[in-house]
Amino acid sequence: MPDDLTGPSAPNLAQAIIAAVKDTEPAAGVVVIFGGRSEIGLEVATRVAPGATVVLAARRADDLAEQVAAVSAAGAGKVVVCEFDADALDTHQAVVEAIVSEHGPIGTAVLAFGILGDQARAEKDPAHAAAILHTDFVAQASLLTVLTTTMRAAGSGRIVVFSSVAGVRVRRANYVYGSAKAGLDGFCSGLADALHGSGVHLMLVRPGFVIGRMTEGMTPAPFSTTPDVVAAATVRALSRGRRTVWVPSVLRPLFWGMRLLPQFVWRRMPR
Repeated sequence: MPDDLTGPSAPNLAQAIIAAVKDTEPAAGVVVIFGGRSEIGLEVATRVAPGATVVLAARRADDLAEQVAAVSAAGAGKVVVCEFDADALDTHQAVVEAIVSEHGPIGTAVLAFGILGDQARAEKDPAHAAAILHTDFVAQASLLTVLTTTMRAAGSGRIVVFSSVAGVRVRRANYVYGSAKAGLDGFCSGLADALHGSGVHLMLVRPGFVIGRMTEGMTPAPFSTTPDVVAAATVRALSRGRRTVWVPSVLRPLFWGMRLLPQFVWRRMPR
C-alpha cells in the first residue's frame, strides 16, 4: 500500500478499504433466517455469523442439527432454532415477538423460504396453484408486514427478500411461480419506498436459475448460479446498502432487453 494517500486515487482507495471492512464486519443485532433449512439462507447465515446470535427459523426446528453445526463452525456467537411455519400466517406475529423477547432486537432478517411447485399440476389443480401463491407471495407479505412494524418501532433493521428474475416478465413456462415472484417484487418495491427514512432497510435479491435442491433434475438455464454465489453477492450488496441486486449481474441488462421481445416470441421462452 502506498504511503501517500493524498493523490487523485485516495478517495477510491479509501472507499475500497471501507467496503472491505464492511464486508467482514458482523451484523448488528440478532440475525434471523426464516427458512433455516434453505441452502441460500444457510449460506447467508454462515457469512454473517461471526460474533452474531443467529436464529434458524423453520418447520421441524428440532431437526436442524446439521445447519446449527455449520453456522456455529462459521463463528456465530450463538445459534438457536425456532419453530416457524411460513404458511401459518396467524403465527407470524407471535414468532417474531418471541424472538425479540428472548434474544433482543432483530438486526437482520432473511426471508429464505419458498416453493417452486409443479407448473403442469398447477395449471389443472387450483389448490396447488393457490399453495404456490400462498407460500411465495402471501406468506412473504404477511411476515414482511410483521417484521417492518417491529423494526420500525425499534428504529433500525435490515431485511433481505429473495425474488427471482422469473418475476420480472412472467413466462408461460412457469407463470404460476413467476406471478408469485412478480407480486412479491412489486410489494417489496413499494415497501422499500414506504420504509425510506425509517431506519429500516429492505433489499430485494433477484437470482436467476439456482442449481440446488429446489431445481434438482431440471436442466440449468443460461447464466445459472449456485446458492453460495447468490449468498456471497447478497451479503456484499447488503453491507453496501444496496436496494436491489441481480445474481449474476449480467441478468439485469439481459432482462431489460427481454422486456422488448414481442409476445409471440416471449410465450415460447423456456423456464
